[in-house]
Amino acid sequence: MSSGTIATADSASRSDLLAPLRFFYGLSSHDLRVTFVKPEDMPEDARLLLVHDCDMTPRLSEHHHCEIGLDVHAMSRIGHYLVRASVLRRVTDSVPVEFGAIGIHLGGFCEVAQRLILEGLLPLGGILQQLKVPHTSHPSGYFRIVIDHRLASLLGGREGQTLFGRCNELRHASGAALAEVVEVLPGEVG
Repeated sequence: MSSGTIATADSASRSDLLAPLRFFYGLSSHDLRVTFVKPEDMPEDARLLLVHDCDMTPRLSEHHHCEIGLDVHAMSRIGHYLVRASVLRRVTDSVPVEFGAIGIHLGGFCEVAQRLILEGLLPLGGILQQLKVPHTSHPSGYFRIVIDHRLASLLGGREGQTLFGRCNELRHASGAALAEVVEVLPGEVG
């Protein structure tokens, strides 16, 4: 298959799933080398971390046996919608454990949560957990991505390396969208 998103009848909707990642890439987002895959086609270590209906932050914290911190690399806000690109890191040694591109619907959060989100010091999953915000997680696609120099430098990988990720939507207990997120694991997830 050629680079870019899968060319199928639902390629437009697949492309929409990548919208937060396209924010990070900007005008060069047409160069994304993403292919959507079935969960069973991913390596077992990536599948164990990605294929579930939970937030990634608590899952990563449990897997790495430590708290997870946030480094925001790009951010833009339009009204009550915040888009940011971040690296989640182990607080014990700053090793990157995920790249996340996320679109957050600020209007779905109380003032305290909004303030914490805008501060950009804690991952959204950590804020949801800390404030006990009722929500659900709805993975909508899994993919492999051939990373460029930007993601390679953020995740401690190498340009041209193939990594795995997922698209996920976090929803309020009412069903309203809280956030759309694209999550990419580094090459070494252990």
